[in-house]
Amino acid sequence: MENKMRHLPVAGVLLYVGACAAALAATASQTLNVSIGAVGKLSVVQSSVSLIHTGSTFADFTGSATVQYKIRTTTSTGNASLTVQAAADFAPANGPSVANSDLVYTCSGASLGTGCSGTQTVKTSSQTNVVTVGSGACTGSGCSGTDPNAVTVNLDLTDSPAFKTGSYSTNLTFTISSL
Repeated sequence: MENKMRHLPVAGVLLYVGACAAALAATASQTLNVSIGAVGKLSVVQSSVSLIHTGSTFADFTGSATVQYKIRTTTSTGNASLTVQAAADFAPANGPSVANSDLVYTCSGASLGTGCSGTQTVKTSSQTNVVTVGSGACTGSGCSGTDPNAVTVNLDLTDSPAFKTGSYSTNLTFTISSL
């Protein structure tokens, strides 16, 4: 009987410690704030575009580039634009020239926003419009359009008998901005 008595006080102490540990639990809450701003991202599908001559003698060279973009604009006053600019004139000299307005483009199939209207001239001095997106626009789940959005830039380069024979190139820079 004495052995049983010795075990009972220990069991009582263990029950008391367990009850105290449960009483020491506490909870707290934290407010979490986040400010989500306007943002844009783009990529050009083709790493380079070769313009192809088709049709009659001195018909223009043509090709296209697909630009994919993701966008989020502010709800009430936001907007976004996707633009293009030539980094420099064609090289080497004595061929087509951006400065002479030899390179133009049209836009087609903008899946979000409004593609450029009519024929646009590529410039080295300034950016020209490809797509304009209004306020409250976004890409992804719960938004209009596809994910990613896309637009096709249809390029047209004048072919003049005054151009010297050879290969010519320039770099086009596409930029997206979002407010």
